[in-house]
Amino acid sequence: MIPLDVFGSESVAADLLQQVRWCDGVTCPRCRSDRTVRNGSYREFQRYLCKDCDRTFNDKTGTIFAHSKVALRRWLFSIYAFLRFNTSLRQLQCEIEVTHKTMHRRIERFARALDAPSLDLVGPVEIDEVYVSAGKKGRKRDQESRSRGLSTRGRGSYNGDKPPVFILADRGTGQRYVIPAKAADESTIRLLLADRQEESLTVYTDGFRAYEPLEEDDAFTREYVVHGDGEYADEEVHVNTCESHASLTRRWLSPHRGISKDKLTQYLRAFQLRRELYRKPGRDALKHAIRATL
Repeated sequence: MIPLDVFGSESVAADLLQQVRWCDGVTCPRCRSDRTVRNGSYREFQRYLCKDCDRTFNDKTGTIFAHSKVALRRWLFSIYAFLRFNTSLRQLQCEIEVTHKTMHRRIERFARALDAPSLDLVGPVEIDEVYVSAGKKGRKRDQESRSRGLSTRGRGSYNGDKPPVFILADRGTGQRYVIPAKAADESTIRLLLADRQEESLTVYTDGFRAYEPLEEDDAFTREYVVHGDGEYADEEVHVNTCESHASLTRRWLSPHRGISKDKLTQYLRAFQLRRELYRKPGRDALKHAIRATL
């Protein structure tokens, strides 16, 4: 259920932020001391005094919501709609009545606050790559805009505005990881598979040549299917989970009409967070999103 009470009342939104941020107790955001006392209020937000550094702070201090003239309830609505419904920034701009520049800056600040996914592979692991459109959106160009699609046949490249994005599906834990890269080569693949619990990791791939060196390494057991030969699954050997997740990744990026290469990582981290809160009810999903930025 959508938490409409949070989006309709600034005091309810402030209470929610307070619950999430101080669930383990109030600590000073400057000196990390827990010797704090209540010290009045700042609008709807509780204010505190740190007895160690003798400075005051409130529930928003040191968060992505600090120093914003736009109401917290509106920012929480924007984050919720962006993650839950993949709403475009243009539409969010209309919904909370701010300029596109302000909307873009705040969503970008939210995405930057998200941590990189921490890989800890149990295995077996599926790995596949997808190529997405990501160019110089938002920057001045020194040449004419490129035509849509690839100008030459073959796989995309970072320099050609079609950077690779690797999809990893850990069957041991059920986790899915979406990680952008500058090249789809052997060194990148080995780096992605380095954080594993077992010495020997079973890896399922397609017939892409960059995966072939894994067969000569005792640290991996590579099994694969060759799509070019019409082979897509051989019992448990397939990359269908990755391909399904890749299609969801494309749909996540689609409403934003092209992503800058500089911002691709941030958008994919937001997509990763979206998948984490996918089956959570409205209020729990919003709490999870707030917690991810603190």
